[in-house]
Amino acid sequence: FLFLDKYISSQAIQDQLNKKVLDSLAEFIKKHGLGCSSDVWRQRASEIPTAALMLGVNVPDHAMTFRSLCNLLQDSVTPFVVSVHAKECAAVKLLIQKVLEQLMGRGVSVDEEQEDDTALLQRTQCTISALCQLQDCYQGNANNVACLKLKSGYNHGLKILNIFYFINSRYTQELPFIFIFGIATSPSAIQHRLPHSVSSLLCIEVFHSLSCTQHLASVFDKLILKSQFPFKLSSRVIQVLVGIFLYHDFSVQNFVKGLQFSMLEHFNSQPLSVLCCQKQEALLSAKTLSKQNVERIRHLPSFMRYVETQEPQEQVQLLTNDEHVKEVCQKLLKNLHKYHKNYYPILQCLHSLTSSLPKFPLGKHIRELHVSCIEKNLWETEEYDSALQLLRILAKDELVAALRKCAEILKSASTKRMQNVLQQLEDFIGRLEALEEGSSGNGIISGKMEYQRTDLFQLQKTLLEKESRRTKRMNPFEVLRSQVMEFIDSLVREYLTPAELQPLNEVCYYSSSGVLRQRLNVTPRTSIQAALSHPFYYLQNESLKTDTGTISSAAPDLCIVFKLHLECGRLINLYDWLEAYVTVMSAAEDQDTDSEELYKFARFIQAVSEMEFLGFVKSTKQKTDHVARLTWGGC
Repeated sequence: FLFLDKYISSQAIQDQLNKKVLDSLAEFIKKHGLGCSSDVWRQRASEIPTAALMLGVNVPDHAMTFRSLCNLLQDSVTPFVVSVHAKECAAVKLLIQKVLEQLMGRGVSVDEEQEDDTALLQRTQCTISALCQLQDCYQGNANNVACLKLKSGYNHGLKILNIFYFINSRYTQELPFIFIFGIATSPSAIQHRLPHSVSSLLCIEVFHSLSCTQHLASVFDKLILKSQFPFKLSSRVIQVLVGIFLYHDFSVQNFVKGLQFSMLEHFNSQPLSVLCCQKQEALLSAKTLSKQNVERIRHLPSFMRYVETQEPQEQVQLLTNDEHVKEVCQKLLKNLHKYHKNYYPILQCLHSLTSSLPKFPLGKHIRELHVSCIEKNLWETEEYDSALQLLRILAKDELVAALRKCAEILKSASTKRMQNVLQQLEDFIGRLEALEEGSSGNGIISGKMEYQRTDLFQLQKTLLEKESRRTKRMNPFEVLRSQVMEFIDSLVREYLTPAELQPLNEVCYYSSSGVLRQRLNVTPRTSIQAALSHPFYYLQNESLKTDTGTISSAAPDLCIVFKLHLECGRLINLYDWLEAYVTVMSAAEDQDTDSEELYKFARFIQAVSEMEFLGFVKSTKQKTDHVARLTWGGC
């Protein structure tokens, strides 16, 4: 579990993603804290320097971003940083109290008559004058500028903040505050949430952070598309995590938590995950595998497929000789690590070639291409054929530029095979640049164009004839371009094979997408149905244990009524429902008295009302003594 700290720390990743914008904010604070603002902004004496930080709609990540900002400012700019949420501001005095508490690093006494505790401020001391006196104490240090970070979202709190802004505009010399707004949508939110009389007092500069999709792409580059990171995700697991990100919360923090959960679940559920580590550590672990783990390797689907491809004598050794299995396991682990080292550079090259093609046949983002590659043979898809057709009509300068990008990617690859690929690419680039300008045309037959009215069929026939004549007489550039495309196609077929075809892929790849979806994307309806169908797993009461298809009379009334309604059709007869409920309740009891029957009737009515409240049934006008069922299927 050292991977969790080394590779996927949420705070560290968030800091790296926001480093540029946070550094820009720090420079903004330094500039205005040193009194340089008049040369740049020409602001009026009553205007307050304000930074509007555009964070996007990934609300769960905002708190972490502002914690990082506060830490950065306290470490590199000024110790006087105040973080206030609008909903914490019930009154101006309370807001000033929050500011004083954070600036002075001590609390405020609730008991205004307390006089012996000098470490606490009295609430009556929480005034603008107290803030001015505090600033006078640190006036000698020009860098000690208090920075106020405000996150709006509470209407009453906004009114209090408006008053606070207005008061501070009258004390710009005594209280050199600098405001930092956190905004989720657009800078116009400031004008919409603050009246003009207040917004005109703020001299605002806008700072933009990366969009949520850019954050996601950065996380993929740092964690998932790296051969140094031994833990891998299957295509379905990636689709679950990306789906939650794009359609639920846009939160990088939650995406990283999902990745962390996947890793913990993999190491917990897969005993052979002891081999999911760096290459040398994995080889050492393979040498010391226990007999039980050797048997687990023999039962892996990928290893069984590998055994089937071997000679009969080798198959016998693999199925009977444990030491031989350990030796073969070491060889297969080496091949798996080589596969990843060669896979990712070629994947990045292919994405670089196809990401700018019209309509993005292989996807706009590299994660889409990655998912396609690890779940199926990419070269057998129509999208791949479409991408190759578009690449085959690139002009010379476009093709050279694309190949140069691929060469830059391959320069960072460490394997000999990738270095050989790089040499071949550079050879193609040199041959393309050496072509004369006249031989690098597009190969279209020139001639006098006859303009005449024609139908679509005739036009298509003419274009096909010109295409056939063009392919018959290819110029040197077209011949070389065709060779380049064949070379790229051979790389895809050799290095971008699906991960599930690699022996021992189960050691590194986590593929339980159903478990992940159940844990991270639980729907309230599913949880409620599970609780009502199986109350024992939630209440842990032994009397609630039942055989399949039976109903315990000890279960809560709501659970009994719920299970009975699952046996009904679209319309449920209330009398029949009540009779079934009474039958279940009376199974372990003697004959009921009238009072007991009336009590059960009242409990039944209450349980039905709860069912209606939960959305399982509703009253209907078709039959007055019936209710309509709203859900289908059980857990």
